[in-house]
Amino acid sequence: MFKYGQDIGIDLGTATVIAYVKGKGIVLREPSVVAVDNNTGEVLAVGKEARRMLGRTPGNIVATRPLRDGVISSYTVTEKMLKYFINRVCGKFIFAPRIMICIPSKVTEVEKKAVIDAASQAGARKVYLIEEPIAAAIGAGIDISRPCGNMVVDIGGGTTDIAVISLGGSVVSSSLKVAGDKFDEAIVKYIKKKYNVIIGERTAEDLKINIGCVYPKIQDMEMDIRGRDLATGLPKTITVHSSEMLEALTEPAMMVIDAVHSVLEKTPPELAADISDRGIYMTGGGSLIDGLDKLLQEKTGINVMIAQDAISCVALGTGKALDNLDVLDAKKRR
Repeated sequence: MFKYGQDIGIDLGTATVIAYVKGKGIVLREPSVVAVDNNTGEVLAVGKEARRMLGRTPGNIVATRPLRDGVISSYTVTEKMLKYFINRVCGKFIFAPRIMICIPSKVTEVEKKAVIDAASQAGARKVYLIEEPIAAAIGAGIDISRPCGNMVVDIGGGTTDIAVISLGGSVVSSSLKVAGDKFDEAIVKYIKKKYNVIIGERTAEDLKINIGCVYPKIQDMEMDIRGRDLATGLPKTITVHSSEMLEALTEPAMMVIDAVHSVLEKTPPELAADISDRGIYMTGGGSLIDGLDKLLQEKTGINVMIAQDAISCVALGTGKALDNLDVLDAKKRR
C-alpha cells in the first residue's frame, strides 16, 4: 500500500524514541537501542528487542545506545535506527515524509547538523528542529504564544532542559547533562560502594522506577536485586531499601535543582512574577522519580506540577507543532 509523504514528529531521546504522525497521534514508542554485528556492520535488532540484549551479547554483537547526553554519539548507527523507525511508521511512501525532531536547548551547530543529516539520510524530505522545552510546553497544554512567563523543566534520559518561555520562544534556557542516565549511574556507584556488588544499567533503572525517591517516603520500600559480588566473583542477591535510594539519588537531584535556581536568577523580574503565580511544569520520564516535584517545590518555594502525560509531552508537542510546518515553509520562501 503506497502512501503520500506524511508529517512525522520524532522525540529522538537518549532513552526512548517516540514518533507522532499527524492525524494519528503517537504511533511508536521504542527504546533507542540498536544491536549491531561488528563483523558485517549489519543491524540485528532495534528498540525493545535490542534493549533485551544490553549487557548480554557475545563478542561480535554490540548492543549500543547511539545517543548519549541528548546528542548523537554514533552517527551511522543513529541513521540506521531512524531509517528503521521511519519505515515502520510510514511503510512504503511515494513522497518522503517531512520530519520534525526535538533537540536539547543548548546544542552546537555541529550537533544540529548531525541530527539533520542523519534524518535526511534516513529518508526525510525535509527536516525541522524544535527545542525540547518548547515542544514539552506545547505538549503539556501551555499556550506559549501569550506574553507571560512559563517555566518548563524537561528531564529526559540524557539531558535536563530548563527554559522560561514567553511569546513562543525561550527567554532564558539551560541544558544540563544530568538526567535519567546519571540517576542510574548514581545507583550503580552506590550499590558498588555499599555492598561491593556490581549491577547492570537495567537493574539500576528497575530500582529507580520501583523504589527510587529523592524525598523521604512515609513507608520504607524494599526490592531484591541480583548482581556480581566483587570479592567472590559470584552472583549475589541483596535487598535494597528506598531510604538507600534517597541517599544515592540526592546528589544528581540537587544538581537539577541548582540548575533551575540559576535559570530563575537570570529570569527578568516580570516573567519571574508570572512563574511565581503559574508554577513550574515538569515533563519527561525523569520527572516521575518519586518526590522530585516535592523537593523542587521545597527548595524554590514555587508550586510545581507534573504534566499529565509527562513521558510523551515532548512528542505530543512536536506533533502539535507539525500543524505549523506550512507556515514555516511559507516564511522560508518569502
